[in-house]
Formats: sequence, C-alpha cells, structure tokens
Amino acid sequence: MERRLALRSIGFALAASLGTTACGDRAKLPLEAGFGPTPTLPAPRQTLIPTIKVAPARGWPAGGKPVTAPGLVVNLFADRLDHPRWLHVLPNGDVLVAEGSAPRRPEDSKGIKAFFMRRFMKKAGAAVPSADRITILRDADKDGVAEVRRIFLGGLHSPFGMALVGDDLYVANTDAILRFPYRSGTLNIEAAGAHVADLPAGPRNHHWTKTIIASADGRKIYATVGSNSNVAEHGMDEEEGRAAIWEIDRATGRSRIFASGLRNPNGMAWEPATNRLWTVVNERDEIGSDLVPDYLTSVQEGGFYGWPYSYFGQHVDKRVKPPRPDYVARALMPDYALGPHTASLGLAFLSGGRLAELYGQGMFIGQHGSWNRNPPSGYKIIFVPFANGRPSGPARDVLAGFLDAKGKAYGRPVGVAINGDGGLLVADDVGNRIWRVTVDRQ
Repeated sequence: MERRLALRSIGFALAASLGTTACGDRAKLPLEAGFGPTPTLPAPRQTLIPTIKVAPARGWPAGGKPVTAPGLVVNLFADRLDHPRWLHVLPNGDVLVAEGSAPRRPEDSKGIKAFFMRRFMKKAGAAVPSADRITILRDADKDGVAEVRRIFLGGLHSPFGMALVGDDLYVANTDAILRFPYRSGTLNIEAAGAHVADLPAGPRNHHWTKTIIASADGRKIYATVGSNSNVAEHGMDEEEGRAAIWEIDRATGRSRIFASGLRNPNGMAWEPATNRLWTVVNERDEIGSDLVPDYLTSVQEGGFYGWPYSYFGQHVDKRVKPPRPDYVARALMPDYALGPHTASLGLAFLSGGRLAELYGQGMFIGQHGSWNRNPPSGYKIIFVPFANGRPSGPARDVLAGFLDAKGKAYGRPVGVAINGDGGLLVADDVGNRIWRVTVDRQ
C-alpha cells in the first residue's frame, strides 16, 4: 500500500510538471456510455501519471451567461456573491445561499499528492477562503432578479445544507447540525444556534460538504457525509460514520446510519409518488477517464452501496486492501448513472409549474465538473425524467456553456432549487452568481 501511494504521489508530481492538459489516459468511450441504468463499465485503467485535466477558473465576461436548452431562457438572479454553493428556497420565496469553502484540514494537506491537488484546486477556483455565512436574497417585485440582499447568518463553519421545519431552521456546518429560530420575512438571525448533532469531520475531513433534508412529517433530518479518502487509502478506521447518509431524530438528536457505502453523497430529494429518498453520489477517481460513473439512486434503509470495496453494484475495486467479498456480495446497484467524473452535486425534484410544461416530472442535477477525465465532463445542469417514481428516459441537457473554447471555466454549477415562481435557480461558485432558468414565453 505505501509503495503504491508513493508511486501515485510521484505521478501527481510528474503531472504538475507537465501541466494540466495532457496527463494520464484519455476517454475511449463517449460520455453517453456512462449514463443510464446500465452504463458501460470498461476495465479499470490505473496509470502512474493520474488523469488530470483541470478547467482553470476564468469568471464570466461582462454580459456573459450560460446557454439554455431550446424553450428556456436564463437570467442573472444575483451576482457578487462569495463562492455560493448551496440553495434553499423558503416558503415566502426568499432564497438562502450558503457561501462557504473547505475548512482547515491539516491532515488532508500532507504529502506530495495533497500539495499538487491544492495547486490544481486553486487553479479550478476551489481553494478560496470560506465566507462562513448564509446570505438571503429577495425578489420583492417578482421580476426574476433579487434586489434585496442581507447577511442572514454569519460566523458559521463551512456551511452547506439547510432545511426549514416549522419555525426551526437547520444548518449543516461541516462538523455539526445547528438549529436556529426562524420567523417568516426576517432578513437576519442574530440568535445563537442550538447544537442538534455532531457530524464526522476532524483534521482530514476530505469530503467536507454536508447536506440535509427533512422527512415529510418533520420528525427526522437526513444528512449526507462523504468519505475521508478516495478509496480508503488511509484505512477504514478513518472512515467511521462516513460514506453514508445519517438519520437524526429532531426531538432527541439521536442519530444512526440510514444507508452506507455511498462514497460522497450530496444533494437529496424526496420523490413524491413513492415518498422515497433519492441522492446523487460522486464515485471514485484514478482508474481511468471512463470510470467510475457518478450516480443518482433511491436510498434503501439499511442499504449498502459498495464503497470502498466495489462500485456500481458488485464491480470489485482491487485497490482496496484487504478485500471484503462479504460486503461486495450485498452491495446494491444504483438506479441511474450520471457519467464518469461529472461531480454531480445539486438535486431538485420537479413536479409542477412552468418548467413541468416542457419536462414533466423528474430530477434537475447540478454537475460541478471533472478534474479526473480527459476530455472534461459535467459543467452543466441536466434533467432526468421520472415516471411511476423512477427514472424513465435519457438525461437531457438544460444549462451548459460553463466552459469556453479553450477549456477555461466561466463558472461551475453546484446547488439547484425550484424557485417560488416555478423557475430553476442554479448556484455558480466560480462565477459567484445565481442563475435563474425559466420557460421562454416568446
């Protein structure tokens, strides 16, 4: 194991010396082959020099904006934000925006590989100080542009997920869930947050983002917790409670693992026909541009989804030592692949409103974009149609144009949310903007 990690670190150093445009392997399959319920899964390809193709952050030029699918239009809902990552729309239409970046992670910063990964992430616009706040946006005149902006909550710790249950607003910091009193229409909360439950964090905290969602009856809060590594290369002791979705009882704060083996789950949504929880998951890296597809899946209570021992069901990852065939044998296959290395993060279910006139029911997914695929993947918003509570057809592009012709990133989409007027809001953390997508009435 130590020899393999040392060779990989050397590979990262070589990659850095060669630049970020031609390292490692190149995809042999079209991106579409990695989508759907039965994606193509070729043999793994592990190279000394990892596949690294980072899209340098450029930012949007004056008047620039993403490109919509036919029948849609996009406008700038808000700009001049500070690394906006996640969105939550309140019942009165106000929009909460979590502005934050990675916390201090001293153990995740050690070694040659970590040194060069920091360089790559800085180039991609990810290595910025965390604003540690939630901003509120209000479109009071309903013209599709937020003209009111306030700091809603400050002094947080790499905040991400948010959920409102009655008069209680829950916020997921990187290390804990807090509860704040909320009154409809307020533009600022000054009360200190009450501690609800700790979440795995610590000095490594590799996948630091934590999203949350409330159950329909409001009794439970579900929280995503990503793994502390790519494929448990630091040992399973460091993965205690991670790569999982937690269930927290609101009344008592007691928690349990609801589902596990999910490498890095992020967005969650309830499918209303079945009242089943769905999530998007970022899968593992460094076994080729064509592996492994990220995925969208329903979440079974007590279900195990393979990480780190297998991927997309029972496809064994031979890098993980010691192997655990007993775990592999019970690994569940995800419902729908979303393409390799797309970094699918945001998730929102569409069940009605203007956008449903074009799309019907289904899931909007924010794909933040790859660093471990050549050519790049993601950097767009897609839609997966649903029927009878399940994915029912090919994914459709909704919003693209986040990369320029030279492969630089104008922006990178993250969180998505259905707005009060039935439009789709998209958080763009490189562009520092929120976009609003609606039906073109012209």
